[in-house]
Amino acid sequence: MNEETTKTLDVLAAEIRLETLKVIHSLGFGHVGGSMDLAELMAVLYGKVMKFDPKNPRWEDRDWLVLSKGHAGPVAYATYGLMGFYPMEEAYTLNHPHTRFPSHTDRKLTPGVDLTTGSLGQGASSAAGAALGNKIDGRDNRVFCVVGDGEADEGQVWEAFHFAYAHKLDNLVYFIDNNGYQLDGKTCDVLDHGSLAKKAEAFGLYTQEIDGHDVNAIYGAIQNARAKKGVPSCIVLDTCKGKGATFAEPKHDHSSQPNGEQWAEALAAAEKALADAKNA
Repeated sequence: MNEETTKTLDVLAAEIRLETLKVIHSLGFGHVGGSMDLAELMAVLYGKVMKFDPKNPRWEDRDWLVLSKGHAGPVAYATYGLMGFYPMEEAYTLNHPHTRFPSHTDRKLTPGVDLTTGSLGQGASSAAGAALGNKIDGRDNRVFCVVGDGEADEGQVWEAFHFAYAHKLDNLVYFIDNNGYQLDGKTCDVLDHGSLAKKAEAFGLYTQEIDGHDVNAIYGAIQNARAKKGVPSCIVLDTCKGKGATFAEPKHDHSSQPNGEQWAEALAAAEKALADAKNA
C-alpha cells in the first residue's frame, strides 16, 4: 500500500480504538483487552478489503466477518458505527436493557453482525459452514473469522480447521489473535500451544504469522491468502492485549472495571493517539 492509504488505515484504527473505549465506557466495564488489540485488523478489513453495504447488511454477496471470540463485540460495534451501519451513539448502550448491542455479538440484534458468537470454539465451525455454503451457492465472497489464542484451547477450533482443509475452503481466512493471555492468565501457563502457526500449518492451512498492529503486514497477508487456491488460510496476529487502553495494556487484562479517573486517562490517551495518527 502507498503511504496515503497506510495513514488512512492507521487513522481508522485509532478511531476504532477510541470508539471501542467509548462503547465499553458507556457500561463502565467489559472486555477491553481482546477488543482493543483488534483495531488494526478491523481497520484493514472494513477500510480496505471487505465488500459490504451498510444500507443492506444482509447483502448476499457481501464478505462475512465472524468474531468467534464473540466477547470482542465492542470493537465490532465501534467499527460498524464508523462504517455507517447505525449512528455511533447507538452503540453506547452496550449491555443496557433492551439494547441492540449485547456484550457478545448477536446477528439478530446488531446490523453488521453476520453470525452470533460467544460460546468459544463454535464460531470457527460456523465460519467454515458459511464459507462452504457460499461456495456451494457459487458466490464470489470470503469469510473472515477471528479466533482467540485462549479460545484455541477448544478442540472444536482444530476440528473446524480440519473440516476447512478437507473441503478446500479457499474462501475462508482464519485470524488467530495471538496476544498471549486469556481469562485465567498467560496462555503458556494455562495450556501451552507452542507455535500456533506451526499447528495451523500442520492441519493443512496456508499459514502466515505477522505483526497484528501493522496495517501493511495485515493487508499483505490477506492478499497472499487470497492468491492461495485450494486451501483455507490462517493468519496468526501477534498482538498486545489491551493495546491503547492505559489501564489494561500494562497488565494485559482480559476484562476491566476501571474507576472514573482511569477512564478519563484512557479516553484522553486514545484521543491523543488519534490526533497523532492524523498528524503523522
